[in-house]
Amino acid sequence: MNKVELLKRLLNGSRGNMFSLEIPTNTTEDEKKIQELVKVLETEQKIKLRENVQREYSVYLHGIVKYASE
Repeated sequence: MNKVELLKRLLNGSRGNMFSLEIPTNTTEDEKKIQELVKVLETEQKIKLRENVQREYSVYLHGIVKYASE
């Protein structure tokens, strides 16, 4: 998964500008990769993450998709 795929999944899992998405993971490397991609999207100001929950076999993300760019 790359940041473009993650952003598409977030946009598909959104209502208006709020998103809620649970991404299945197989290994801790997958979890770390998702965390890095989320940080990149936050620094690029594409999303604002409100909640990030590490579950046993998935990662739950909840936040806001930012449409306007500066």
